[in-house]
Amino acid sequence: MTQPFHSAAATSVTDEVVVHVAVAGAPHVSLPAELRYDRSDPYAVRLSIKTTATGTVDWVFARSLLTEGLSRPVGVGDILVTPRHGGPQGAVRIVVRTPAGAAALYLAASAVTAFLERARMVVPPGAEGLFLDLDHVVAELLADTE
Repeated sequence: MTQPFHSAAATSVTDEVVVHVAVAGAPHVSLPAELRYDRSDPYAVRLSIKTTATGTVDWVFARSLLTEGLSRPVGVGDILVTPRHGGPQGAVRIVVRTPAGAAALYLAASAVTAFLERARMVVPPGAEGLFLDLDHVVAELLADTE
């Protein structure tokens, strides 16, 4: 069965989720967050965590990383995604690293799966290049060098 490529009305997906944050030496905390996907940046997803101290912390990483991380450990460097690993039952773990330290973020795998399915309806995996605005990307790259 062929799935529709996209709906004229659906150019983005935003889902509210709860993130359980584990940082070494600190009690675990649950925070509201959003998973966002937008056709204008077809390879990326954004995880925005709402904190009381700093407002919102955003992490942007590859949609494919999140997809693959539901079934096997993936990632190198600042973002690692693994299926449940020492966290809540039915969760996916996202490890984020900065020079200041690391945190393990746990999200319900069912919420991540539902989000990715909706994102797939906006831009099917493998079709991202059809939605990439190369002129805009080049302009941003050139602006960063000035």
